[in-house]
Amino acid sequence: MAKKRSGGGLTGTQQAAKFLGVSVLAGAVLAGIALPAAGALGLAAKGTVEGFDEIPSNLKTPPLSQRTTILDSEGGVLATVYSRDRKVVPLEKISPYMQKAIVAIEDSRFYEHGAIDLKGVLRAINRNAQSGGVAQGASTLTQQYVKNVFVEEAGDDPEKVAAATQQTIGRKVRELKYAIQVEEELGKKKILENYLNITFFGQQAYGIEAASQRYFSKPAADLKVEEAAMMAGLVQSPSRYDPINDLQEATKRRNVVLQRMADVKDISQAEADKAKATPIKLKVKTPKNGCITAVDGAGFFCDYVRKTILTNPVFGKTVEERQKLWNLGGLTVRTTLAPRAQEAANEAAVAHVNEDDKVAASVVQVQPGSGKILSMGQSRPYGLDQKQHQTTLNLAVGSKMGGTTYGFQTGSTFKPITAAAALEKGLSPAQSFSTGYEISVPENSYTRCDGKPAGYADWKVGNELKSETGTWDMTSALGKSINTYFAKLEQMAGLCETVTMAKNVGYERELGKKVKESPSITLGAIEATPLDMAAAYATFANRGTYCTPIAIESIKTAGGEQLKVPQTECSRAMSERTADTINQMLKGVVEDGTGTKAGLSDRDNAGKTGTTNDRKDAWFVGYTPNLSTAVWVGDDVGEKVSMFNITIGGQYYPKVCGGCLPGPIWKIAMRGALDASETPQFAPISVPRGEKPEDKDKDKPGDDDNKPGKPNRPNLPGITLPPDLIGGGDGGGRGRGGNGP
Repeated sequence: MAKKRSGGGLTGTQQAAKFLGVSVLAGAVLAGIALPAAGALGLAAKGTVEGFDEIPSNLKTPPLSQRTTILDSEGGVLATVYSRDRKVVPLEKISPYMQKAIVAIEDSRFYEHGAIDLKGVLRAINRNAQSGGVAQGASTLTQQYVKNVFVEEAGDDPEKVAAATQQTIGRKVRELKYAIQVEEELGKKKILENYLNITFFGQQAYGIEAASQRYFSKPAADLKVEEAAMMAGLVQSPSRYDPINDLQEATKRRNVVLQRMADVKDISQAEADKAKATPIKLKVKTPKNGCITAVDGAGFFCDYVRKTILTNPVFGKTVEERQKLWNLGGLTVRTTLAPRAQEAANEAAVAHVNEDDKVAASVVQVQPGSGKILSMGQSRPYGLDQKQHQTTLNLAVGSKMGGTTYGFQTGSTFKPITAAAALEKGLSPAQSFSTGYEISVPENSYTRCDGKPAGYADWKVGNELKSETGTWDMTSALGKSINTYFAKLEQMAGLCETVTMAKNVGYERELGKKVKESPSITLGAIEATPLDMAAAYATFANRGTYCTPIAIESIKTAGGEQLKVPQTECSRAMSERTADTINQMLKGVVEDGTGTKAGLSDRDNAGKTGTTNDRKDAWFVGYTPNLSTAVWVGDDVGEKVSMFNITIGGQYYPKVCGGCLPGPIWKIAMRGALDASETPQFAPISVPRGEKPEDKDKDKPGDDDNKPGKPNRPNLPGITLPPDLIGGGDGGGRGRGGNGP
């Protein structure tokens, strides 16, 4: 470019001599003289003049870094991201004034000479000899373009940039040779187009279109003569002539360009004088870059999309290949995000939890059957300003995708997994157990997948309330979240079978760690992410088929090429009958059980509450046949707080439970995301019941719904709601959560 460099500390005379040497080389190259590998000029380095027979393809069509646009599923713009703000445009979409201005000030004989301007070289030699230094350069527009291509290709790598701009004769010779080939193959118009698209104009703007939008908020096609002159003047020194920082200096430089345009007859002197008298009128548009600009709180989802491109081998075998694709940009990424669902999830996440609370909320929604992630909402805003309670930690996913390292213990939201394993084993929903409030179970009665016992101690398991003693079948135990029942059910279903079912519904996917073979997993002593849980429960809604979550529907390059994107992988995790049975039993949780505050009255829906030991995590995961939503509330930084006697969202909670905080959040997210006209139903199935449960203390309130028990109802075919669904925490009793054995 025309920006002058020091020449590496040489004296003025030495610099002039060096320039003369390069100029002689220019003439030699132009004349087609074959330079020796070693000669009088000392060009002994291999590669200095070798390998010039073919022009590199990147010089014909340089891989210019451009903006990437991320769209929602309906085509709306979520965010624009880029490493370099640029939009490539054809020459016909660039103002003729801009084309004339850049040629006039940078290379006025551009259309008269070849790749190298010998007249310009001689003029520069004479001028530099008179000044005793390098007062004038002789690089043509074509030479500048070639240099810019290699600088662009170097990206942000300091070593590569230095190599592309080093002041050596070898580099200059290489640049000259390539310039000749570029002229022959591209022609003047294409070179000018490429030059205007690659050049840096300051203020993070690369290429004339981005620069025009940055300084004047208009397309490059609409630039007036005085505006074009100002832009052309920036090229020599974008920082010195920046009109935002120094309007006076920018005006002086603009007027130099205008006068040069008049001198070469591109405009009349009268036009130049009129333009000089016109003050520079900026209309600055600050570029919006990155996921921080995403709409409707979708910054976390936007970052998940970015991480998907940077980590998935579909987009390149190596990290470097994937990073290059992302940095090059120019992509149009159509995602799975549903605008309505995202708006609802974002609203729900902040409805009951404030951004400055001690705890945070995460909401994520998945479409059963497709694996499409429809939304990701969070109570803390996306960003880097911690004073504003912003964060870039995505609580919905694992650390590989920008989220939590360890995940969150699932509490009683795991119990349906055990129930599914039991049903697959052939056990009946009518399977009943009579237990006291607390039981002791030998660990060696549970067998791991390697055939060894899970341990040799006694595992003590307690229910949430001391009143929770009696006889339970699978439906009532799920409704009341009875810990002792599920400890016994896991015995019969098998620990290995339970672990296998967890794997089948994706428990190892997000965090990338093995499901631990411990009896306590049935009570939630296992970590997962909200995305894990939404996808796992979508398996029930999808009648037993698990589909891996996906965030991208399609990607198109700047050239219009469609890239391959990750596809969901669906596999059968359980039989349709098992899933249908779970659906009917979990309907009872939201209708009469621990999740009544979350239940939707206008459609089939099901779900499960969950808390962990000391109330450090609270969950509600639920679904309809066409939408699965997971809500988690807990501490996202530092030592996890126990949610007892705590104020969240301006409301005081003696103790947080899955049904009393995550449940209402879930309800808001579901109502907002679902179409009132679409009310699909779960497949009907008759769920057998066990003996009438005994309840020794019907008047005691449940942990989540805090309401008295209801009278027993007859067991009729097809009726799946459990009687007397009272009491029963969501798994917060002893022997569960992170502190379980």
